[in-house]
Amino acid sequence: MVSRVIPVQPFDLIIFGATGDLARRKILPGLYRRMVAGQMPQDARIIGAARSALTTRAFRDMIREALETFIGKDKLDEEIAAKFLSVLDYVTVDATGEDGWDELTKKLAKTKSQTRAFYLSVGPSLFGPIAARLHETGIATKDSRIVVEKPLGHDLESARALNKQLSDSFDEAQIYRIDHYLGKETVQNLMAVRFANALFEPLWNARHVDHVQITVSESIGVGGRGGYYDKSGAMRDMVQNHLMQLLCLTAMEPPAQFDANRVRDEKLKVIHSLEDVAREDIVRGQYRAAKDEPSYVQDAENPDSLTESYVALKVNISNWRWSGTPFYLRTGKRLRARMSEIAVIFKEPPHSIFAKLPAHQTNALIIRLQPDEGITLRMTIKEPGPGGMRLADVPLDMTFADALGPSAESMPDAYERLIMDVIRGDQTLFMRGDEVEAAWEWADKMLNDWTEQGRKPAAYDSGSSGPEDALGLMHRDGRRWREIEA
Repeated sequence: MVSRVIPVQPFDLIIFGATGDLARRKILPGLYRRMVAGQMPQDARIIGAARSALTTRAFRDMIREALETFIGKDKLDEEIAAKFLSVLDYVTVDATGEDGWDELTKKLAKTKSQTRAFYLSVGPSLFGPIAARLHETGIATKDSRIVVEKPLGHDLESARALNKQLSDSFDEAQIYRIDHYLGKETVQNLMAVRFANALFEPLWNARHVDHVQITVSESIGVGGRGGYYDKSGAMRDMVQNHLMQLLCLTAMEPPAQFDANRVRDEKLKVIHSLEDVAREDIVRGQYRAAKDEPSYVQDAENPDSLTESYVALKVNISNWRWSGTPFYLRTGKRLRARMSEIAVIFKEPPHSIFAKLPAHQTNALIIRLQPDEGITLRMTIKEPGPGGMRLADVPLDMTFADALGPSAESMPDAYERLIMDVIRGDQTLFMRGDEVEAAWEWADKMLNDWTEQGRKPAAYDSGSSGPEDALGLMHRDGRRWREIEA
């Protein structure tokens, strides 16, 4: 199978915070790979904007070093790398002051006809001021797009304020709230598996699905981000955005058409259908110290921290499709392995003619996001060989690296795909303002309750699968978490 690359039209991409880690690690290397793939046109322009006083030459040298670091010096195509660096420009801009805006205006005046996108790879406190300046100076045209990264607020009130700041300067159709999880190939394949195959959609409901597990585990701790993370925690950092998006795509109704607003309408309906989560259906944890690794409170430099590095939830959706089928969500730091997956566990057959045989596993569809993207359908078959009927559980595996061959290696990563969607004007994989606010409204109830309780999260061992109480969350329902494994 050969992946098809559709080039985009020439564009101007202005990256605010272009000297920061995200731009050097993900955004610019991703754009280089799009040029290698033939998707990014030679007459596109990428303008870095930051407070650092750099010349264009110095900026290009910095990005050359970033390409060598994050792509690999031996993997660079020198001819294409030279072309890519030649489209880079730079301007020193003070986001909250006057310096640099006139120069940026002059640079953009040279290509008024091209698509113009502004990527705000900066702290959330600068989203509003930069959006306002882009509008006031006339740099942002009616066809321009603005891209903002999470965190999109700290709670419902701040999310509303941020949406107001953005909407004062840009229409909703111009605002791209990026969640890189939605750019993953397997996440998009979830929609294709559900809605393009007659096999699954008739079974995708409470009548046939016993429960759904969504797991995003990380093997590393908060490290140098302790100060920031201690003000957010697993709920704000992962559940309210990443896991919520995976939940919505798994649970949503089929949209009338594969159209940005219709897809996002259905996701919003899921969020509005979420029941409040009972206290007994929530488990919070903090990782303990390991041999050579500090504990969470040491990483956070706050021995009295009440912030969770792990959270598990039992979530119920009150609608016709899912009533009675729970969704179990869990995410945490310093767990056994780095792994992200959605597991749809189907119910047992209503009557088993093999009741006297040893028990076997139930059917399950496993959508794996990382580390090895792919989809596995777990089925029960007869074990080969003579000697009577014996059952065996086997996977029907579609690991992309195996099924797609060389084309899997050239699949764009999440940031590459999402940036190209911005240039094309496709908002399907981006969050809408009302969607963000609805997710915060649901999460705020738990966050406020935790603050009122003032309870310290349960400690769990580094390298484990989380707190013991999380196992009980499933065991009391007669279910088990899937193993966290690389």
